[in-house]
Amino acid sequence: MSMNLADAPAATDMVLSAAEKAEVLADGLGLMGFGMGTVFVFLIILIIATTLMSTLVAKYLPDAPIAPAKAIAQPGQRVDPQLLNVLAAAVKEHRANQK
Repeated sequence: MSMNLADAPAATDMVLSAAEKAEVLADGLGLMGFGMGTVFVFLIILIIATTLMSTLVAKYLPDAPIAPAKAIAQPGQRVDPQLLNVLAAAVKEHRANQK
């Protein structure tokens, strides 16, 4: 159906017959199906590509070495007094803001 607005004499003459309405509806449904199908195919391709890349990375790139953890202060070790003062001030400030 190809309707040109320049050919129509007035807007009141633009009433569609039942057959034309059905044709417009069919065109709309076809376009909707094409669009949804395109998105569906794209998403399937995206899932396949992501899975493939994940498999390749896991196979060919080894895991990064884990850095050794810092030593935790032992009971016999001294803690920096300046660090304790900073931590105490931060806790005091936090508790003051909570009230």
